[in-house]
Amino acid sequence: MVNTAAVGRVGSPFVIDLERGKIREFAQATQSANPEYWEGETPSVPATFLTTQMFWQEWAGPDANPWHQVELDQQRGMHAEQDFVFFGPPPRAGDRLFATSRIERIYEKAGALGGTLTLAEMITEFRDEQGRLVAEASLTGVETDRNPARASR
Repeated sequence: MVNTAAVGRVGSPFVIDLERGKIREFAQATQSANPEYWEGETPSVPATFLTTQMFWQEWAGPDANPWHQVELDQQRGMHAEQDFVFFGPPPRAGDRLFATSRIERIYEKAGALGGTLTLAEMITEFRDEQGRLVAEASLTGVETDRNPARASR
């Protein structure tokens, strides 16, 4: 059962140092042929590169990621959506980002096979060394009130 008291919880800040090699590894893993990720000493990050935030949060310690406070049941839960908004050019290799995640909202809506769906949204803000908002990531997880596989029988 999702913990609605998690709304508003904020994780401790964590730092992401953008490295050229990691940007290229990500581009290779996603099979991107975009030369922007391969050429020069300071390639920009692919739009979805910021999903790697989870590794940086893990390395920063358990307080950096407030998602565990949502208590989404992994037997009936799944990743539902991921969005990214950039407030200017994408960050580049050599940039240092300061990130903070917060549980934005938890809400319900009717589902088909799984009954009521409970959705939880986490927002992560990425700021540059001057404190300017560079990007924002929105992650949505969903939990069904019953097992959809059993509901369809």
